[in-house]
Amino acid sequence: MRCLYFDCFSGISGDMTLAALVDLGVPAQHLRAELGKLPVGAYRLDVRSALCHGISGKRVCVITPTKRNHGHHHHHHHRTLADIQKMITASTLSVNVKERSLAVFERLARAEARVHRKKTAEVHFHEVGAVDSIVDIVGTIIALEYLDVQNITASAIALGSGFVTCEHGTLPVPAPATVLLLKGVPVYDSGIRAEMVTPTGAALISSLASGFGAMPAMCMQAVGYGAGSREHETIPNMLRVIRGEMQTPGMQDCVFVLEATIDDMSPEWAGFAMEKLLEAGALDVAFIPAQMKKNRPGVLLTVVSRPEDRHMLGAAILEHTTTAGVRMHAAERMTLARETAVVKTRFGMVRAKLLHGPDGKRFVPEYEACAQLARKKNRPVREIYEAFYATAPTERKP
Repeated sequence: MRCLYFDCFSGISGDMTLAALVDLGVPAQHLRAELGKLPVGAYRLDVRSALCHGISGKRVCVITPTKRNHGHHHHHHHRTLADIQKMITASTLSVNVKERSLAVFERLARAEARVHRKKTAEVHFHEVGAVDSIVDIVGTIIALEYLDVQNITASAIALGSGFVTCEHGTLPVPAPATVLLLKGVPVYDSGIRAEMVTPTGAALISSLASGFGAMPAMCMQAVGYGAGSREHETIPNMLRVIRGEMQTPGMQDCVFVLEATIDDMSPEWAGFAMEKLLEAGALDVAFIPAQMKKNRPGVLLTVVSRPEDRHMLGAAILEHTTTAGVRMHAAERMTLARETAVVKTRFGMVRAKLLHGPDGKRFVPEYEACAQLARKKNRPVREIYEAFYATAPTERKP
């Protein structure tokens, strides 16, 4: 199975990502031709070789008339999420590129809205809405479609420190939106006083990667290096992307399993507790019937957690249930590699997961997408599922 591993030893940004994928083998001419389908305005995509600390790679810059005149992103036209959605939807890009690009922008808009206490529709993207950032995001999705990989994973991400000046004034590094976008992602302090991860880079990697940590077992086939716009004294300011073939469809990582047995809690409370645990970042929550001491019927609460979230989730269990204690133990986990897909049915488009199992590929529709379509079409959700499975084998939109 073809895969990419993003080695974020010097953080990640939109231009570094696009440059690394070009260095990995995506033809610049293909990128320009596909981006030409996007009615984004006047710009020129400048692709050139770069050398950082003796490592050869690529650097990608988006040259616009505004940037030539002023040299700063904040002079660019501000755009709302609706503006960007309309621009991408109106283009002649593939359905796959449209869907995945819109998902990145929507994720970014939610983070910016929460930081600035606005509604998502009210967010003005400033730097992110500038031509170069739109090109970075959509260009990255175009490049990934060209490479036709089935799985993307990433390393823990190096963060910088200090302050950065933007439309909203002077902000701490990492920027507040970047912190929100990297929730649940393993990070560490690089020791460099500079912005190592931009909101655009954080939105891309958190949307695209199916997992974070050590490089999975693979046969490495190619590597690309994307250079950032600044130079660091101690480390090369580059993003490394490795393309390879995974040896097994299963991916291994470590999780923590939290358990508690409960015999004195209302079932209504249990439903609320499950909601709160999932909101807090639990990977899975289950209540299993159990026969407890004194012959009381009860439940075994089992929560699967990322290692870094286990203490927070343990506290949430103690807060939202009646148990007096929580057991925790580390466990190895094997999961099927997956990618997002969009399947065209007779009722409309349905988001889905495409799982890569030992016996081949398997489509699984997203329940919320099916339910939303059922409400829109005023049909039983069963019919949406039936239409999905009737179409999925021949209408995949990865």
